Amino acid sequence: MVKSQKVAIVGFGTMGSGVAQVFAQYGFNVTAYTRSQSTLERSLDLIQNGQFGLKKLVSKAKITEEQAKEILSRIKATTDLREAVKDADFIVETVAEDVNVKKKIFSEIDSLSPENAFIFSNTSSLSITTLAATTKRPERVAGMHFFNPAQVMKLVEIVRGLRTSDETIEKAKEVAIKLEKVPIVCKDVPGFVANRIGILAILEGIRLYEQGIASAEDIDKAMKFGFNWPMGPLELADLIGLDVLLSIAESIYRDLGSPSFIPPLILKQLVEAGFLGRKTQKGFYIY
Repeated sequence: MVKSQKVAIVGFGTMGSGVAQVFAQYGFNVTAYTRSQSTLERSLDLIQNGQFGLKKLVSKAKITEEQAKEILSRIKATTDLREAVKDADFIVETVAEDVNVKKKIFSEIDSLSPENAFIFSNTSSLSITTLAATTKRPERVAGMHFFNPAQVMKLVEIVRGLRTSDETIEKAKEVAIKLEKVPIVCKDVPGFVANRIGILAILEGIRLYEQGIASAEDIDKAMKFGFNWPMGPLELADLIGLDVLLSIAESIYRDLGSPSFIPPLILKQLVEAGFLGRKTQKGFYIY
């Protein structure tokens, strides 16, 4: 049983709201932080009314209306970072996948939160060692990479930085198991495990589409019916968010130098045009 029950979610966008919902569903008291009041309101609405939100769970008889109210009551949201982290047992950072943005927020979290609090990053590709170095507690920093949508996906990658302690890794595993997730532990390498494999497949699918070799639908059918994937690479790209996918690919390519991770031109163009996938209703598919 996890003793620590107070969690701060720093970054309350699409991913952060999903992570916050999961923690609240499993009995944690959550305080979520975002700079923007409009983002705060949108994310609270997602938790209630989104595709994977509480109303959907009620409609599927997964939870009762009373349970939905209880879950929602465990989530507080604020635009004050100090308020969010001041008495947290641990913090999960879910801000934009930009190393400078994350380093800045890590430094702020370190100065405002209890010195014994664990700090976990939801980064999908950035170095935990680099982020931990901005704090005075690198041994209490680890990666805790949830997958989108966090309410559905079971995997959590737990990433050990160069100075991460065994206690911190065990805490992250304990929390993941409490959330009924499947934790795996890996070293601090570009892309960790899942993205090193999965992003390659998605990028190759995009290249096939870009070269006109097959339609988006047929590329996705190839993987769904040939390799038993639940969804194809282009569907998955739209779900992840094309901007997020581009950022991950660029980060891994920058660190590894492997040409396989060079983002296809069509991916860059879609992002520049504002076609980011499901969240904008347009990507490789129209929603």
